[in-house]
Amino acid sequence: MQNELLKQNRKSHIELGEIVFWTATIHKWIKLLEDDNYKDVILDSLNYLSEIKCIDVFGFVIMPNHIHLIWRINRLNGTELPHKSFLKHTAHKFKELLKNEEVKRLLLFNVNASNKNFEFWKRDSLAIRIFSPEMALQKLNYIHNNPVTEHWQLAVDVFDYKYSSALFYEKEINTYSFLKDIRNEF
Repeated sequence: MQNELLKQNRKSHIELGEIVFWTATIHKWIKLLEDDNYKDVILDSLNYLSEIKCIDVFGFVIMPNHIHLIWRINRLNGTELPHKSFLKHTAHKFKELLKNEEVKRLLLFNVNASNKNFEFWKRDSLAIRIFSPEMALQKLNYIHNNPVTEHWQLAVDVFDYKYSSALFYEKEINTYSFLKDIRNEF
């Protein structure tokens, strides 16, 4: 099911106020997010956009080469939609980290484009509108179980995987200040 979900035609357009299940994938499926420094870039960006009230984050998981979020876009971040700001900001931070730490690896993200030299995120983010509490819980279950699937085996138990909202929902432990409970939205 994961492959079918990620390979279908994607829609990255998100309406303001709409809660969506959103997937963004690293360019060429490179496992850039294996290193915690890159995961922290994602968390910092989500935290910032949440603090300035541009987004509400209801669930997430950061995988080695993609992320899943359940979030709502509340307002523009300046002149752009927050998910665009998120992708742009994290890409700049990834580039800085790679320039300082792994210059050879940076070349994996080199592209021949008129507007940029590097591309870190695939252009076809997936956005699926969440229209019911049942759908929200199904998507939460999906993202929380992603790290323990046979394919990934990043943890033995969903609660052992640090870069997820599983603890927040199952054990009411909120280690991420940007997280909000989606059960309060319906």
